[in-house]
Amino acid sequence: MRKHKVDASALELTDKVVTIKRVTKVVKGGRTFRFAALVVVGDGNGHVGAGLGKATEIPDAIRKGKEDAIKNLIYVERNEVDSIYHDNLGKFGSASVLLKPAAEGTGIIAGGPARAVLELAGIRNIRTKSLGSNNKRNVVNATIEGLSRVTTPEKVAKLRGKSVEEILG
Repeated sequence: MRKHKVDASALELTDKVVTIKRVTKVVKGGRTFRFAALVVVGDGNGHVGAGLGKATEIPDAIRKGKEDAIKNLIYVERNEVDSIYHDNLGKFGSASVLLKPAAEGTGIIAGGPARAVLELAGIRNIRTKSLGSNNKRNVVNATIEGLSRVTTPEKVAKLRGKSVEEILG
């Protein structure tokens, strides 16, 4: 997954807990419980990241997940109607998320884990379909991976040495 390093200190990030798992370990004296929290952070303006935090208490797990997510921030290119520029398929593990641009007024058509990522990235109009595994962690990472590969027509034109009009047809 391509990551564009982003300075998180200047951003006003909000976080959303996607899932909290209780993990049990059976030891000689009984059971010990730990928690794993999957957290997505974003500024609603193109920056988004996901992280996993593990701890014996839920608030600590969420805090660690948020810190991990801030380390994994990416920037998402968006068009005038706060959608993506082109279709894309994000893959992570056996989870795949199909991302399709949508017109103004469509809203976010996405499942739970993918929706959290898209809302915090500031995308308002998009259609998605989760394919393959529905493991929440892998769906979140597949969505972020797909968004990180979205490019603008200007970048594609520059890369190919053509004008934007030639690229768009």
